[in-house]
Order: sequence, then structure tokens, then C-alpha cells
Amino acid sequence: MSKLPVLSGEKCINALAKAGFYFKRQEGSHVTLRRDEPFCQLVVPLHKELDRGTLRAIIRQAGLSVREFTKLL
Repeated sequence: MSKLPVLSGEKCINALAKAGFYFKRQEGSHVTLRRDEPFCQLVVPLHKELDRGTLRAIIRQAGLSVREFTKLL
């Protein structure tokens, strides 16, 4: 299993945008991203540093592996 990098919410959003996600809405410090094909919707907190468990859950919900996600950075 690859080690997760320490990322901000903004860098995570930029990486997910390369995987086909786009901005849907924002409520406070949480941004909702969406991908149409295959359908997936997830929430990314706009924190300076994401917890590793939170980042791992976001990657899992996006249907990516840690290795695929780190290539998008």
C-alpha cells in the first residue's frame, strides 16, 4: 500500500479535477464535486491539511487507487 501524501483540500480538488470531477457547490468549508460518467459525487473539506483517513476515504469514494491519485498530483 502506498503512503499518502499530506495535502490541502485545494490540492486534492485539483487532482480530482484531472480525474474528471467538477465543482458542483460549496457549503461553508466543504466543496461538493461531481463526475457524470461513471456517476460519483463526493465532498472535500477545504482545510489546510486533510487527515490521512479523510483523504483515503475521498480516494476510495472516487474509485481510484492511492497510486492513481498520486499520479494526478
